[in-house]
Amino acid sequence: MPFAKLGLHPDLLRGVRAMGFVDPMPIQIEAVPTALSGVDLLGCAQTGSGKTAVFAWAILDRILRQPKPGIRALILAPTRELAAQVETMFRDCGRFTSIRAAVVIGGVGFHGQKKAVAEGAQVLVATPGRLLDHLRRGAFKLDKIEILVLDEADRMLDMGFLPDIRDILSRLPKHRQTMMFSATLMPEVERVASFTLKDPRRIDIAPPATMAEGISQVVYPVQQTQKAEFLAAWLKATEVRSVLVFCRTRHGADRLAKRLKAMNFSVGLLHAARTQGQRTQTMEAFRQGRIRMLVATDIAARGIDVREISHVVNYDVPRHPEDYVHRVGRTGRAYAVGDAVTLMDREEQSFLTHIERFVGVVFPRALLPGFPYLAPPRLDAPKPKTLLDVFDKSRRGRGVKRAFFGP
Repeated sequence: MPFAKLGLHPDLLRGVRAMGFVDPMPIQIEAVPTALSGVDLLGCAQTGSGKTAVFAWAILDRILRQPKPGIRALILAPTRELAAQVETMFRDCGRFTSIRAAVVIGGVGFHGQKKAVAEGAQVLVATPGRLLDHLRRGAFKLDKIEILVLDEADRMLDMGFLPDIRDILSRLPKHRQTMMFSATLMPEVERVASFTLKDPRRIDIAPPATMAEGISQVVYPVQQTQKAEFLAAWLKATEVRSVLVFCRTRHGADRLAKRLKAMNFSVGLLHAARTQGQRTQTMEAFRQGRIRMLVATDIAARGIDVREISHVVNYDVPRHPEDYVHRVGRTGRAYAVGDAVTLMDREEQSFLTHIERFVGVVFPRALLPGFPYLAPPRLDAPKPKTLLDVFDKSRRGRGVKRAFFGP
């Protein structure tokens, strides 16, 4: 289904296309029409599934078609990082509109946040605790809220936000649309949904837990301080047509791109802080082969539509297993075949363990011959049933020694 058939406002569609999105993701196809209709929605969807766009598009569409003053929509998120990501989605999707979003999170001064709301924000993205601080100080009111979103509800409950959520709900208009998204529909989430949602439409998008066929995967244990040096050595030793390198943060992506350029690599940079002109120029150069390596964050890379990517490198091990699957196999047709390489510091071992349990595969570890490791990984033999069974000798056995972290 093309985006044009989702029923989004034309100005919103312009923003979606400018971000580079090509086809809607499953949850978007299922949930966007429901969200646009104004009924309550309970969605079970993992991180990286495309759920943020569902409620962002619904909110922006409502405001565009029914312009009114005041704060029209409230999104509650469990962490500052997620709140910032949500605000970025609103800013990117609404770039061809005058709609403004304000972020209310801890660790930032009250005055600037209050000013951002007073200057005409129509969308408020907040963490529960800091939002209540503002409300109790009388900084602003939420009496014009038409849409409430509880994002990653299970994480908010795990973090003890239920009393805050109840307090916030008591301050909102009873007549509103409410959308709740959670990775799991555990009993606690169901109980919150029972007093928050009215006859909700339930949408359950199962997380992709399998890799696309044709993707070969390997892990290189290496210290964090040597990762940039290792990546450069690996690039020189590997036949790479085009490579997409994932970093966890935009600051990390900036640092890595700068170091690789200093080593005379042709590198493009893609993350949320880059201007649209910079993103467009970078993507065009990458598609045309004028640059062969793109360093990106997860959010920026979700809209990439490049068919011939030979390698995906996880420079930072993703903290959520779903993000790993999304990176190496679910971000578009370009990831249907190729090689997935993960650089893992010892501190990231737990993240990788969660990923391996999620996908049901233990990835082979490898050493790069000739690399001057400061602390080489231990060469423990793997358990026969797991690593050796999934080790693709035809593609990975060429001059590569296997190495494994010990228990």
